[in-house]
Amino acid sequence: MPTLIVVDRKGNEKAVTGETGLSVMEVIRDNGFDELLALCGGSCSCATCHVHVDAAWADKVGAPHEDEADLLDSSDHRSATSRLSCQIPFTDSLDGLKVTIAPED
Repeated sequence: MPTLIVVDRKGNEKAVTGETGLSVMEVIRDNGFDELLALCGGSCSCATCHVHVDAAWADKVGAPHEDEADLLDSSDHRSATSRLSCQIPFTDSLDGLKVTIAPED
């Protein structure tokens, strides 16, 4: 299983594994990161699973689609590498991906 490196809001970094086919949000949630609320359950209708993708991975993950970008625009903490973690499919090619959970809005 590929590894995901998650940095929480306190700056603690933890490497976790996740099944391919899940979203990055599901991998984070399933590994006990309670600060990632993911209120809509992954339907891209809120921004409570907002993460900052490490700059080294930004091109590999890609840019947000239009609906996702609109939701990210509502965040005071949007950055050039902001993504909704529910919209990033977790695949073997993302083994080692590093994300930081965005501050709560």
